[in-house]
Amino acid sequence: MRIATRSVLSRAAASCMVLAAALALVGLQATGETASAATQKAAPVVTCTTANTKLTVAKVSRPVNHLLLKATNTGTKPCYAYIAPYLRAGADAQAPVAWNEDSTPQAVVTLKHGQSAYAAITTSTPEGEGGAKEKTLGVFFAGRKGDAAGKEKTLKLSKGGIFFNSAATVTYWQDNAGDALSW
Repeated sequence: MRIATRSVLSRAAASCMVLAAALALVGLQATGETASAATQKAAPVVTCTTANTKLTVAKVSRPVNHLLLKATNTGTKPCYAYIAPYLRAGADAQAPVAWNEDSTPQAVVTLKHGQSAYAAITTSTPEGEGGAKEKTLGVFFAGRKGDAAGKEKTLKLSKGGIFFNSAATVTYWQDNAGDALSW
């Protein structure tokens, strides 16, 4: 009698396991179909460049010796603002402004149409060397691999120019001005 009881229990357990496996398979198939349908509906995301964004630069009162660079997506597709902008302070700049590596965000900033990303520019510090007043700021976006993407956009700086020295840095793109200016 014990053998018969075990046999019935074994069959019942096996039936339950087959049923559970079948339900799990159906669930995985449904999840896969839902995910692929969502992927097909999502708009492709492109790299932000000067062709699909509007760039502005403004002097801020605090912190001192800072500018705020704003990039607003004017394109029809969402775009990624990768890493940080490449900046050329003045027409005769020999090298781009250094990136502030401490300002790396947790994720790439994604801009939907009309949304903005921000980067703070420290123009000079007392520790910096040399320097000059510059009247223009050249801006390139970075691509996914860190290379320059698209064409340069030249922005005019405030009348009389802005003083830049060797300590100038720019933050990584941030999704709000407050975070950008906190560096």
